[in-house]
Amino acid sequence: MENSGAVTEAETTTETKPQFTGQTTVGEALRIHPEAGLVLASFHLGGCSHCGINEIETLEQICMGYGVPLDALLASMNALLED
Repeated sequence: MENSGAVTEAETTTETKPQFTGQTTVGEALRIHPEAGLVLASFHLGGCSHCGINEIETLEQICMGYGVPLDALLASMNALLED
């Protein structure tokens, strides 16, 4: 029988690590890793009373709103997940 290149069920059931994306909400980020808030604060996001961020906003939205490069924030956030 020829291999069709299809992904088998065994390959799809392996657990994948969470990863931060632009569509991750702030609330999800804080649940994914306990130090996510420290990374956000290092980019001056959500640390001041006048620039509070909402847990339902996505990382992309807060980056757009505060002029933070999304790729830089995601690189720092995802570095938290490296073993």
